[in-house]
Amino acid sequence: MTEKLKQIFDPTFFRFILVGVVNTLVGYGVMFGLYNLAGLHTWGDLGYWVSSAANYVVGSVVSFFLNKHFTFKSREKGAGVVLRFAVNISVCWLLAYGLAQPVMGALLGGMGLSEQLRGNLTMLAGSGLFVVLNYLGQRFFAFRTPKS
Repeated sequence: MTEKLKQIFDPTFFRFILVGVVNTLVGYGVMFGLYNLAGLHTWGDLGYWVSSAANYVVGSVVSFFLNKHFTFKSREKGAGVVLRFAVNISVCWLLAYGLAQPVMGALLGGMGLSEQLRGNLTMLAGSGLFVVLNYLGQRFFAFRTPKS
């Protein structure tokens, strides 16, 4: 493994994954609960965006505190770290779910699946892409370690 990959896949990565499991359970409960149980799937695209956004609003609060203190052991205080975290989450969410929708639409379009199932599969794909983008963004932007 190259030195760059070893730097990325170090113990910090595995702590991030552990925190991600907690966030996933909380966030998916919110997202799929709203989309399926609360009936937001009947809202079309708006239901997709509202459900996935609610996932990230709730999950982001949990993620901020767990990743700041447990994963990245950041001691930085103040609005700067909160702002960088919020920008990272927002950009990653827009990119991941914005890319997932047309890609999954093209892949699943002719399969005869219900709109609800296509929406669920698309949100699942978006969340996978989000994990990758979010890890990189938190590690190298939101909770970056300042150079001494």
